Amino acid sequence: MNIKIKKLSKDAVIPSYAKIGDVGLDLTAVSISYTDNYIEYGTGLAIEIPEGFGGFIFPRSSISNYDLSLCNSIGVIDSNYRGELKLRFKTTYNFKPNNLYNIGDRIGQLIVMPIPKIKLQVVDDLDITNRNSLGFGSSGV
Repeated sequence: MNIKIKKLSKDAVIPSYAKIGDVGLDLTAVSISYTDNYIEYGTGLAIEIPEGFGGFIFPRSSISNYDLSLCNSIGVIDSNYRGELKLRFKTTYNFKPNNLYNIGDRIGQLIVMPIPKIKLQVVDDLDITNRNSLGFGSSGV
């Protein structure tokens, strides 16, 4: 599948798969800005997600080595968004200023998936399942 991507910065790195079989394309930081509420990394990239698909930005597993947490857990890129791909992080409770991503580091991963359009149908009853309304911890874990 071909997807259009635009470099907004000369330093932008075109995302790629690190290894055969990887699901996510690695995103690289080319800018960093700080606020009182978050740290924002820019990728210097804009992407054209096709209609019927969504782009999702997930943290990399390496995030466990840093004092950061992706603010929105998973970023959603709609097919009509054409702005820069940015990732915002909050610092963790044990934050150390020298334990952050740096410019040039891979900071997240992009996954593009098909998204079906759904039409909700209001009903009085739902089909019965073996779980029904059992919620958190219902599997015994």
